[in-house]
Amino acid sequence: MVVHLSAITPTALIIIGIVALIIFGPKKLPEFGRAMGTTLREFKKGTQGLIDDSDVTDKKNIIEIDQQQKSIEKVETKEQEHNK
Repeated sequence: MVVHLSAITPTALIIIGIVALIIFGPKKLPEFGRAMGTTLREFKKGTQGLIDDSDVTDKKNIIEIDQQQKSIEKVETKEQEHNK
């Protein structure tokens, strides 16, 4: 089952907050929030690194294709000159 963020109503958020407050207590809740923020930040950094790596790989592939096309054009040009 997939739940979209738009499906979470403000009332549900309030209930979740109250339950979290009961479970973790008022002293532990800020620590829990900081830990979640740090975790999300690290996750974003990690995924950004993956995106950057794939961009570099794509650029390398494009450069290799361009080089191959230029090589083919050179060979075709030499063949045409040889056939004249």
